[in-house]
Amino acid sequence: MHVPWWGWAATLGGLALLLLIDLVIVDRKPHEVSTGEAARWVTFYIACAIAFGIGVWIFGDQHFAIEYFTGYITEYSLSVDNLFIFMVIMSSFAVPAIHQHRVLLIGILLALVMRGAFIAVGAALIERFVWVFFVFGAFLIWTAIGMIRNKGEDEEYKENVVVRWVRKVFPVTEEYHETKSIVKIDGKRWLTPMFVVIVAIGSADLLFAVDSIPAIFGITQDPFLVFAANAFALMGLRQLYFLLGGLVDKLVYLNVGLSIILGFIGIKLVIHALHEYHAVPEWLEINNWMSLGVIIGVLVITTVASLAKSRKDEAAAAQPEPEKKS
Repeated sequence: MHVPWWGWAATLGGLALLLLIDLVIVDRKPHEVSTGEAARWVTFYIACAIAFGIGVWIFGDQHFAIEYFTGYITEYSLSVDNLFIFMVIMSSFAVPAIHQHRVLLIGILLALVMRGAFIAVGAALIERFVWVFFVFGAFLIWTAIGMIRNKGEDEEYKENVVVRWVRKVFPVTEEYHETKSIVKIDGKRWLTPMFVVIVAIGSADLLFAVDSIPAIFGITQDPFLVFAANAFALMGLRQLYFLLGGLVDKLVYLNVGLSIILGFIGIKLVIHALHEYHAVPEWLEINNWMSLGVIIGVLVITTVASLAKSRKDEAAAAQPEPEKKS
């Protein structure tokens, strides 16, 4: 898909405008985001993502539009799994509810910039070396197997090397100072926990990109579509955090579904690489419509099954225990 410079400029300008609207309307006055407010914003961002896809369909073609929508759905679904880590981080740092939106906004904005660099490097590697598809595919299959093996383990947040480095190099205050990241106390500049938690969110999301970026390159190799799908998925993630809340814990089969999706895309990447080396017959191919159908189907099945199991478990827990006979 050939995108002129003004196409990139218009896209980046549109994303910047969305962020500005978010800052002016939502973050202008710090407050605890309600479920209703989050639902409206999630609907708004999904509508923006769909409108962008329709634009790709009109100004590009059906092929690229399907790639974009498939990539967007994949990135958004992978992001849902990341919400649990965000919740653990917020809890670990005891972030006040009225400031959580600011933390997510800045943290994800940093992640978007860093993902842009990842995408540029990935696109350059893919353009030069076909064998990179084998590496990406093998990594996704290995990640999928790891997700299945660890599905029963409790996830616990441990500060990564970036956060530990920040704490070691800079003095950090014990308490929050509203939304300030840096304060001056007795003539000395201190970082606040607000700064540290933003670094934690941004660096955690960057680690999530290690599997999501190869996954979307398995759907489309167009850097413009890869970036757009990532951007819209990340921008809608903040409000999804407040909308889902405790619902994330009820999606008990989500890891299974995501592992199936990652494994499927990994296989697709390997087949694509084999096609480049003319090592497989032409009919052995996973097209865009098939990819979209598999991804949506897996997400629907795992979501319905998860909610059904959660309701069953809640009903069983609500049943009174039988009295013991003396």
